[in-house]
Order: sequence, then C-alpha cells, then structure tokens
Amino acid sequence: MKKSPTDTCVDIELFQNDLKDINPEFIRNIVSIFKIANASKEIGFLCMTNDATHAYGCEICKWLSLKHDPKRPQQIYILNGKKIIQVESGNEFVAVLTDDGLVYLASEDRDWKTNNTFRLISMGHDRFEMIACGQFYLLLLRQDGTVFALGDNEIGQLTDNSESSYDTLVDTGFNNVKIIACGEGHCLALTNTNEIYSWGKNEYGQLGLGDTNDRTTPSLVSFPDGSINSQIKNIVGGFNHSLFLFENGQIFGCGYGQRPINDNEQDAKVPTEIPIENVQSVACKNHHLISYALDHSSHYYRWGRLNSKKLFPLKKLDGRPKSFAAASAISRDSIITFGQTSTIYSYESHDTISNIGLLDNPNNYDVEFIIGDKRLLACKCYLKMSSEYYSRMFSGEWQENDQVIIKDYNYDVYYSYLHMLHTGRIRINQFNIAELIDLANCYGDERLMKHCRTFIRTDLNERTLFIYFPLIDKYELNEMNDKLVQLTIEEVLPKITNNLLENNENINEFLKFFFVKR
Repeated sequence: MKKSPTDTCVDIELFQNDLKDINPEFIRNIVSIFKIANASKEIGFLCMTNDATHAYGCEICKWLSLKHDPKRPQQIYILNGKKIIQVESGNEFVAVLTDDGLVYLASEDRDWKTNNTFRLISMGHDRFEMIACGQFYLLLLRQDGTVFALGDNEIGQLTDNSESSYDTLVDTGFNNVKIIACGEGHCLALTNTNEIYSWGKNEYGQLGLGDTNDRTTPSLVSFPDGSINSQIKNIVGGFNHSLFLFENGQIFGCGYGQRPINDNEQDAKVPTEIPIENVQSVACKNHHLISYALDHSSHYYRWGRLNSKKLFPLKKLDGRPKSFAAASAISRDSIITFGQTSTIYSYESHDTISNIGLLDNPNNYDVEFIIGDKRLLACKCYLKMSSEYYSRMFSGEWQENDQVIIKDYNYDVYYSYLHMLHTGRIRINQFNIAELIDLANCYGDERLMKHCRTFIRTDLNERTLFIYFPLIDKYELNEMNDKLVQLTIEEVLPKITNNLLENNENINEFLKFFFVKR
C-alpha cells in the first residue's frame, strides 16, 4: 500500500506569509506542497505543479545548487516528468518517493554524498512504495514488503548492522510489512498480519516494550490486554513517542508524555490508550513532542510539549481548524506540514454559522449514507432545510428510510459536500472537481456549481486546458469560451501546426479528419 496523506487538502492561504513575494499566478498552479524544517530552523518548500517540482527558500536552493529567487520558486530539473507521491524529511535532509517507485534524497550534510542535487537512491530494478525519515536516517519499504535502511546507525536504527551506511542500502531482513514510520531515533513497522514491531532508541519507552532499553532488532509490541480486537489503521512516530491508530477509532501511545492526563507518571512504556473517541486520523513529526488527532466529528486534539519542559494535557482545539497544518499553526509560530500536502482554494458562503456538530455525530443522527465500506451520519431535518434535493429524497416513500447507499461518488467528495451544507465552506482541487461538478449538476445545487465554475475559471491555463475542457463541454460552461478561444489560439494551434509540418503523414491524417467532419 502507498502512503496516504495525513492532510488530504490544505488551504494555500496558510502559507501566505512564507510565500507572499511569489507571483500569484505561480501560486495558483501549486497543487501540492511540503514545508522542510527541523528542530532549529526552516529550510524551505518543495512546491509541486502539474508538470514540475520547484524549490523555494535559501537553504533548500543551496542544497540543490540553485539560486533562490524570492519571486519565483526554482524548477528541479532532475525531477522533470516525475510524479511525487510522498515527501519526508529529517535533520538537514529531505527524501521524495515518485510514482515509479524511485527515491531521491537531497541534503546539506556531506555524509549523504548528494553532490548538491537530488541523489537517486538506487537498488537496481527494485521499486519502493513508502519512505519514513528519522532525524539522521531513512527507512524504505520495497514493494514486496521488505524494509531497507540508510544513514546513521548509532542506536541500531539500521538494525544490528555495526556500521552506519550512507552509500548502500541495508537490508534489515524484515519483511511482510505494509506501513513504516520513524521518530527521532526509533523505527516502527506494521505487518500484513496486523502486528507492530519497533526498534532503535527507547529512552522514554517509545518502543512500547515495557522498558527503556534500546533495541537493534525489530521486536513485537504487545498491548496491555494481550490482544488486538481491531485492525490497525496507522502508525506514526514523534520525537520520543509513538502513536497507534485502530480502525475502530481507538488511539494508543507510548513514550514521552503519552499519559497526557496523569501528572504523576507522564511517560508510558507500554501502549496506553489516549482518551479520545472515534479518532479518524493522527499526526506527529520526528522532531516534535506535539501530537494531534482528528475525530469523526471534525474536532482536532493536541497534547505534548511546546517550548518548555512542562507537558500540557490533552485538549480539544478551539476555532475549528480545517487541517492538521492549520491545527499546528494554533500551537506554534509556524505551520507544520505532515508529509506532502495537496493545496486547495476554499470557497465560502456569506453565512458564517456552522452546524458541523450535526454531521457525523453518533449521538445525534437519523440517517446514514453508506459509501463503500464507510458511512456518514446526518440529520434528515437539517438536510431537508439545506437542500431541495434532500427535501425531495426524504419525503414521500423515502420519508422513513434511515440508510442511503451512495454509489456514484467517493467518500471524500461526499463528505466535502455534506460539510459544505453544514458550514458553507467547500474545498475544491483538481482531484475532486470532476465529481463535485457532477454532484452539483445531479443534485441541482447552484451554490456548489458556482464554486466549481469559479475554480475552473481561476485554474484554467495552457497546462490545465485538457483537464478542464471535457468538463466545460459536458456541463456547457459557456462563460469559459472566451478564455478557451484565447488559450487555443495562443497555446494549442501553434503546437498542432508544428506537429503537422513535421511530416506528410500528419498532414494527410489531418485532412482526412477535416473532410469527415465537414
């Protein structure tokens, strides 16, 4: 399995102070972003557009032999044609995983021997599907489930190999793995048989093995009751702690500060349940003692340590942050990105009243939408007031129906739509626009259709023309015609003409097409 993003979408406005000097046209083309930072300083950004990856910031540009330009990120040519699916970073290095299974690494540290560019971490014909970074080392998960390691081995992060290795990948001999994670100096792995193994640094019990002894070989983590009654959904590593999220919404932690409501003993040497119900997602970083959790009612929680030695208790965050990145901005002076983050432009109604407490609330619902193997809980009365479509749906023969099966839209898209009905806010990007505009058309929702039109009009350019033209044509978005004509004349026709002139066969094929159309 490939790494799922911690934040599906993040408002680009969160980075407005960092990116304030960049040309607005370039910012509108950013589809994904990663902020590179460590415990002592911020390194810069990787900004992904549809056709290239760019570096922005003095430090990251220096790592890559690029000249920092405050007004425009610099293209990283070695990554041309590569689609990046995961980005992770450690102390003074950043690693990227591409969709063809290759891993590239850039660093200021000479030990990594990157020669001021992105170095390809090569293993012949091997391909990888996940990466995880500690502070001074890197784990790679090969597509067959085998774990490899690279970098520093001071505490056994590369398992029992006696030497650090920055040139050659170390085969840990550990396989049948589907998820990997790293803290500052410890490693975690989830197997296909629903077992968690840990190794490396264990000063605060972050390995969850009942003691504080370091390990150089993967060791099985046991839970207090001796059994696991649910599938494990995700594992993550913080600076000196680990978190384990279950499919049933339970979350367990071990290590520094993982008894967030117990003043007598704040560290946990075995997995200890964190008292949050119905957890949907969890986030932390290898250089922070802060942890975040998101529940199914869209509430964010935070616990851990900030800048002092004193731990603060588990707290539900005020202000309704809309992502983990936004939640981190409440706690710190700067924003953290927990892995590669898709960027979005948000559209909002003038009605600022939020009724999010009525959505996906297990204590207050009378209808559930079934989407694949997931469900969304809602209140019929509110939906009928918010939408003519739902008013018709829950009238007449449907009035007593308490389950609705959704087949045409995926969970994230349908949740986004219901979220809009409850808050007036919708997140639109290139990945969900096709389903959202279809939903708006099917449900007769003029407000959503207006937001979709605005997004397409804003994002329409020579690079996205062929993405949006089928939608413009299908949904008869005639207000786009002037821009389409301009783009066609300036960008498309010259390329077609050049292609036709390359050889006679192209011209003949074009003439056949032209006469058939006539």
